[in-house]
Amino acid sequence: MVTRKLEKVDVVVVGSGWAGGIVAAEAAKAGHKVVVLERGKNQKRSDFIGSKDELRYTDRFDLMQPLSSETITSRVNIDDVALPVRTQTEMMVGNDLGGGSVHWAGSTYRWRPYDFEIRSKTIERYGEGKIPKDSTIDDWGITYDEMEPYYDKWEKTAGVSGEKDPLGPPRKNDWPNPPLKESPPLKLFKKAAKDLGYHPYQLAASNLSQAYTNPDGETLNPCMYCSYCTMYGCDFSAKSDPLATVIPTAQKTGNAEFRTNALVRRVLHKGGKATGVLYTDVMTGAEYEQPADVVVLAAFTFSNNRLLLLSEIGEPYDPKTRKGVIGKNFTIQGDITFLGARGFFEDKKFNLYAGAGALGAGYSDYDADEFDHTNLDFIHGGGIELRQYGYAAVGLNHVPRDTKKWGAEFKQKSLHYAYRNLVVWYTMAVMSYWHNYLSLDPTYKDDYGDPLLRVTNKYTDQERNLARFGIEKCAEVVEKMGADIIDKDTVADDEEFDHIYDGGHYTGGVMMGPEPGTSAVNSYLQMWDMENLFVVGGSAFPQFGSHHPTPTIGALGYRAAEGVINYLKEGGGLLVQGKSAKANA
Repeated sequence: MVTRKLEKVDVVVVGSGWAGGIVAAEAAKAGHKVVVLERGKNQKRSDFIGSKDELRYTDRFDLMQPLSSETITSRVNIDDVALPVRTQTEMMVGNDLGGGSVHWAGSTYRWRPYDFEIRSKTIERYGEGKIPKDSTIDDWGITYDEMEPYYDKWEKTAGVSGEKDPLGPPRKNDWPNPPLKESPPLKLFKKAAKDLGYHPYQLAASNLSQAYTNPDGETLNPCMYCSYCTMYGCDFSAKSDPLATVIPTAQKTGNAEFRTNALVRRVLHKGGKATGVLYTDVMTGAEYEQPADVVVLAAFTFSNNRLLLLSEIGEPYDPKTRKGVIGKNFTIQGDITFLGARGFFEDKKFNLYAGAGALGAGYSDYDADEFDHTNLDFIHGGGIELRQYGYAAVGLNHVPRDTKKWGAEFKQKSLHYAYRNLVVWYTMAVMSYWHNYLSLDPTYKDDYGDPLLRVTNKYTDQERNLARFGIEKCAEVVEKMGADIIDKDTVADDEEFDHIYDGGHYTGGVMMGPEPGTSAVNSYLQMWDMENLFVVGGSAFPQFGSHHPTPTIGALGYRAAEGVINYLKEGGGLLVQGKSAKANA
């Protein structure tokens, strides 16, 4: 097959979610010619108008990557044979223009100062012996104070609606919009939490509480509380996503082109520098080379790692020697990291069919290092929260655990508790370990003959102990809320990772850090080994904080965009404090 070489541009960006969309918008606003390559199809806001189709989106995963032509392989231990994940209920990865952020719930949290300096702060307070066995947690090479203005910039772009967390990290500005409505379940939860001596607040949401125009001039509308957020595109343009914000901002400049159905298969490089990317048009099979002065990988964690490994950029991580960085420090927030307690009420009824993806309340008293871990068998923590997503027509049917799963009793309790149950959960942090990593699979390949990405992951006592702690704290507040029946989740002593990738929160593999050798990218997400290659997104996380990753990905997107623009302005060099090493010399 003949590969067609296209006209060179300033920046080529792989992926059109928050990470790629932000870099594209900022670079285009600065006057640079940008091409964004998206593996999935084109889509626009009007595609979602009136489409409250539970079968299409929740059951048939219309917005997710199809797994028949490309997936991952999965295993628990480094000597196991990995097998492909083929069922979309077990692996949901966003696809199409706008990426996974089109179907996200809108949960918005800043991570804490402790998260960015976790290793040094843990040792400072408790000693090095407190670090979990086999853990490879590390500082990020950037502090919360340095991240704060980038968080602020992303929140203003997204128009976040929120209330200040009494125990939250310091912030220079309030959330751009007031919080969403306080529903009866949230009021009940907040009162119970206050009665227990905690500090509840209304969760921040990228579901907008009012009409808002962001600094780029993009207007978002107020949320209608229709419940169709998670797994769905918002037909009201009331959920912050790239289709409503950074993509139109980039397009309006006239400097950015978005090409869909463009599967990037290699980063091309010569003499230690990236020269562009090779991609295939999945509709025609034609191959193209897109040359660029700067290459930005801003796809999902799996794709960023796989592209680097396939392109032979950076040293792959080897768990047996503990050397190498590409694929290292992979983490999953899912499975046992979203557990808690469900309460069933006899004398209280709630309208659970109204809701929004991030309509909720929570408290941070057991998050990060807000509480003393001296006598506890884990580090870090999590947020305790109640979320009113809103029920769809079919999917949810909660009954007490001891109910038979068929027959008259099941039918009676299904009807009785349909409006009488609430769940409180613990969104916990996940540490990184030497035995959890990403690599190329030696056996399985995609439709183009390229090796699939292999995931090796298992849980440890750190995760099991933290999950049990969180479950008990959730049950405490559910009981205070007046539940008559409380079903607590359980974690067995031998609880193990079960190859489920449905949470969408997978990070690491191209971790950031203060120096080469122990990390893959610097604090601007610039590859240590290839100065004109930036790798942006959750792949940069050295470990996982206690809440959803999207705001931190957005903040890092703005940090990386600043790096790309300054790199082009300075004419090359590794960046230090926004300037190239050449300029600083």
